[in-house]
Amino acid sequence: MDSLQQIGLPVVGIVAAAVLTFYVVSFAEMREKSFKDLEDREAGDENGGFKSSLSSRERRARRKAEKQAKS
Repeated sequence: MDSLQQIGLPVVGIVAAAVLTFYVVSFAEMREKSFKDLEDREAGDENGGFKSSLSSRERRARRKAEKQAKS
């Protein structure tokens, strides 16, 4: 049993280190990609800022106009 522990413990350590390295590299790549996407999105905007969505008032007015146009 002692020889099994001498071989098994380092193997478990190596596997644990490999799993940890895989997750660290994966999350680093995801973070880098999300920052790149954010920069690309900001560069693609004409005015350099964020594009605002319609306010709820504007959406209601648009729906009301569409409803009246159908009637």
